Amino acid sequence: MAEIHRLTQAAYDRLAAELEELRTVGRIELANRIEEARSHGDLKENAEYHSAKEEKSKMEARVARIFSILEHHEIVEAGGEGLIDVGSVVTAHYDDEGPDDAEKYMLGSIEERTDDDVHVVSPTSPMGEALIGKAVGDTVSFETPGGTQSVVITHVE
Repeated sequence: MAEIHRLTQAAYDRLAAELEELRTVGRIELANRIEEARSHGDLKENAEYHSAKEEKSKMEARVARIFSILEHHEIVEAGGEGLIDVGSVVTAHYDDEGPDDAEKYMLGSIEERTDDDVHVVSPTSPMGEALIGKAVGDTVSFETPGGTQSVVITHVE
């Protein structure tokens, strides 16, 4: 049985658009690059050709990954009633640090990240499991390889 990916509607829409772009424009552009590189002669020593073929392979892997996610997904509402759930963006700081050291964490899949300033936390990770269902003001503890960590939740979006 395939893993069910819990996505917000915005993440689903973004992935569907990326998949369409890769399947259409992306494939055409790479096919043109490969054909252009092929026309330059000997393929054994043609770095441009090998680079384009490698990029095509990576793109096809991305297409397969997105397709699998969209095929096995569940749409969830982000942050209902101030409680943390998949799709929530949580601002928190470690309990041994001050609020000025707070960082943003998005609970979900790396596929959902829209902002490079937000760290992605898997809902199945120790921190992710500890955050689900909590609210602003809560302190949650979780086990890491380095020992028990605690964070104070200061904001939920």
